[in-house]
Amino acid sequence: MASVVSINKPKKKKAKHSVSLSELKTLGHQLLSSRAHINNLPLLLSFVSPTSPPPYALESLLSLQSFFTPILPSLPSSSSSKASSASLGDDPDFIYLTWLRSKFDLFVHSLIELAISPDSDETLKEIVLDTIMEFVKVGNNGRFHSAIYHKFLHSIVHSTMSIYFLIDLLASKYFQYIDVRYFTYISLEKLARTLESKNISDNTEVNADSNNESHSRTSMEVFIHNIHYILSQIPHLEGSDEKSDYEMWSTSGSDSKEVSANSKAEDKQSQTEKHNNNVLSAAKISKKMGLKFTKAWISFLRLPLPLDVYKEVLVSLHQAVIPYLNNPIMLCDFLTRSYDIGGVVSVMALSSLFILMTQYGLEYPNFYEKLYVLLVPSTFMAKHRAKFFQLLDSCLKSPLLPAYLAAAFAKKLSRLSLSVPPSGALVVIALIHNLLRRHPSINCLVHREDGDETAKDNSKAEKGDSGTGSDMSSRKPGMDHFNNEESNPIKSNAMRSSLWEVDTLRHHYCPPVSRFILSLENDLTVRAKTTEITVEDFSSGSYATIFGDEIRRRVKQVPVAFYKVTPTSLFSESDFAGWTFKNDDSKEEDDGNEENEITNISDEHDHRSAKRRVESS
Repeated sequence: MASVVSINKPKKKKAKHSVSLSELKTLGHQLLSSRAHINNLPLLLSFVSPTSPPPYALESLLSLQSFFTPILPSLPSSSSSKASSASLGDDPDFIYLTWLRSKFDLFVHSLIELAISPDSDETLKEIVLDTIMEFVKVGNNGRFHSAIYHKFLHSIVHSTMSIYFLIDLLASKYFQYIDVRYFTYISLEKLARTLESKNISDNTEVNADSNNESHSRTSMEVFIHNIHYILSQIPHLEGSDEKSDYEMWSTSGSDSKEVSANSKAEDKQSQTEKHNNNVLSAAKISKKMGLKFTKAWISFLRLPLPLDVYKEVLVSLHQAVIPYLNNPIMLCDFLTRSYDIGGVVSVMALSSLFILMTQYGLEYPNFYEKLYVLLVPSTFMAKHRAKFFQLLDSCLKSPLLPAYLAAAFAKKLSRLSLSVPPSGALVVIALIHNLLRRHPSINCLVHREDGDETAKDNSKAEKGDSGTGSDMSSRKPGMDHFNNEESNPIKSNAMRSSLWEVDTLRHHYCPPVSRFILSLENDLTVRAKTTEITVEDFSSGSYATIFGDEIRRRVKQVPVAFYKVTPTSLFSESDFAGWTFKNDDSKEEDDGNEENEITNISDEHDHRSAKRRVESS
């Protein structure tokens, strides 16, 4: 058998170009029929390549899979074969098995290259994936072969080509098995930690070559995209952790393929014991799944996420990640850091941060100050504004909210109503309505007169904190004391202002806004006679929704294109106070008399001219 190993190298490239498909099938049949044709193995391996024609690659793959599957349990592992080579160096059987092991490892490597290659056909990729997963299933004496699976995921993550089809295929066919999910989380955690350490080392080293640096950064972003896509495709573990009937890939159907020299009775007994052990391992895996899930996600979130991945993570974090973490408080650093960034990222981080604060007891100082800063016109046009406004309404619901804080939010929203689209104005009205109803202490903002002493009493605490009370008191009557540019709601002087902007919405050009503003005319301090407005009904509004509601609205009186009464002036007096547009009757009489005089003079002149013509004739 020692001569077997020495024959496999010289004819590789020549044979690859001269062998036809029928000859390749014959080589495969010979390999499966007799050990005497073992030298066909290297030649078949040479065709498992992305550069080979798909029929050749497929034929070689099927022959090699049929050859390796039954002998896998008897092959030594890659690590043990190197360790035992010193003690069993001259044993022909060991040399033969070690050589087969090296060829199997080469076969697996070729399969992975074939799977991630963009030149491979999709049908061929599916067959290659099934072959790899079959080796994962039976390659470790019936247990899950995590080494092969980790190599496969490592190649997927580090592929710079599009591998979404392969990941979708893996998810649809194999992520239903609990052990596949379990080892996927383990591998992704290792890969994320490796990328994190690589990123740290790249940042510490001074790289003079900017091209290499940009290429490294681009590759890192692709790797992060791949990890996130795999994580997002893994289904969550549903049901109780005490269940033991989860389906496992490494046990289904593997018993029938194992070669055993024991008797039938012993084989039955071993299969029963193995089945019991597998059931227990499934239960153990289900209990440890939460821990592996947590480690994988926390390791991933430590990476320098690209902006698009960052946004996708924040959108789904509160639904797809937080409920399944062992300790969701571990996300507090990531979420507070995201919330402090500002802009759209802060808006998207609010959902998860609100869950940690309300359900898991997270204490976040200056939360309302950060929330106050997010109230800008661009927020009313953001993609995820609907969820933000619903959370904003929930955050302002607490009866323990200080009066100055509730007033600051009400005034800020009132000022924004002048610059946001009509759909945003509807949300503002709903939020202000709920604030006035929940916090009767700020109803002084609805109507305020100059010199109102109540305003001074309500703003004592605000003056003490802001230190600008003396400045504000020196302003002229009729001035708005609210500072719209102030980012701190305590110093905004909202309690000394009024909601005059809301009154201007009575004359808004959009009819739904001018109609909806009438809801604030009710006495909102009487809670028994009023109800809160559901912000969700208005939070996702736009020009399209407003237009759709208007054309579906039944009107009692259809506007016409002519006046029922002839107008006497271009403008009404109510539009311009102090101006008069009525006709002056006396002026009309004078104009009439002047016109009559001109007519008489003209007639007299005509009469004299006619008389002269008669005399001359």
